[in-house]
Amino acid sequence: MPIEEGMATRILIVDDHPLTRDALASLLAAHGLDVVGVASDGQAAIEDAERLQPDLVLLDLSMPGMDGLSALPRLRHAAPTCEVVVLTASGTEENLLSAIRAGAAGYLLKSEPPEKIASFLDGVANGEAALSGQIARRLLDQVRHTNGRGSGVPDAIASTLSAREVEVLLLLDDHLGTDEIAKRLFISEHTVRSHVKSLLRKLGVSSRREALESLAVARAA
Repeated sequence: MPIEEGMATRILIVDDHPLTRDALASLLAAHGLDVVGVASDGQAAIEDAERLQPDLVLLDLSMPGMDGLSALPRLRHAAPTCEVVVLTASGTEENLLSAIRAGAAGYLLKSEPPEKIASFLDGVANGEAALSGQIARRLLDQVRHTNGRGSGVPDAIASTLSAREVEVLLLLDDHLGTDEIAKRLFISEHTVRSHVKSLLRKLGVSSRREALESLAVARAA
């Protein structure tokens, strides 16, 4: 969920390499982010997330013991209001799709410039998606747009919305209410309403009904 203005984003770093953890902690602190904890494997991360309730978890995938993909949904359960961003050297389609399906708000490659990583995390704190490269964007769109039934969001609409807004729109199309969407996405009802307000503005409509009508028209075009 978006962080209150004036409050530093509280981040838990999860990576099995001490040098990487230290470098990330220094980088993020230098950009005004609050590193509240570090963990070296998935199990420790889950315990720390439950105790610390961070705003954001920066998660590596390849770790001994419980890896990042196994830990990701458990992290969302341990700290329901936090967002999880994967930071990894692996850009494979399989890992990306698995991470997004498990609830990741972003997928960043360690090859990104440090300043860009910090900028991405600032965006996630404000409800945006964090993605490295065009291929990651296309793959994320593929997952978000296909609601398990083969009917996606047309490019005319998808190109104007963030990945999370597309997801909310699809759940609205499934006739889910605000409380049900919040539970499905592990976010607060306030955050759901913020996403709905934003997608309505971007689509140039004034109600959820009109948004779904626009979606139907675009699908039929």
